[in-house]
Amino acid sequence: MAAGRKITDEADARACLKAATSSGSSRIAWARAHGVDGRSLHAWAMNLAKRSASAALQPRLVELVPGPTSAVPRGVASRFVVLVGELVVEVDGDFDEATLVRLVRTLRAC
Repeated sequence: MAAGRKITDEADARACLKAATSSGSSRIAWARAHGVDGRSLHAWAMNLAKRSASAALQPRLVELVPGPTSAVPRGVASRFVVLVGELVVEVDGDFDEATLVRLVRTLRAC
């Protein structure tokens, strides 16, 4: 039996993966039934999952500017909570940006 057609691009892969999931059968069974190369479908599934996971872990720095209603009274230390995946990093208002970037990169590598 022939292996079937290869997945041509990301849009094709997403459409096939969506159809396979909707069918309720395994990806390999769906691929065989629809003339798609199961190895190609599996490779695309792995690559898209890896892409999605790495995109979720990309650190972003966001400038926080206190507004009139969120101003911190003098003498009160401000704290920021940074979520990196499932990890939480808390810093105070005097944090060093370069140190925070280095810390987030280190956490991301774990």
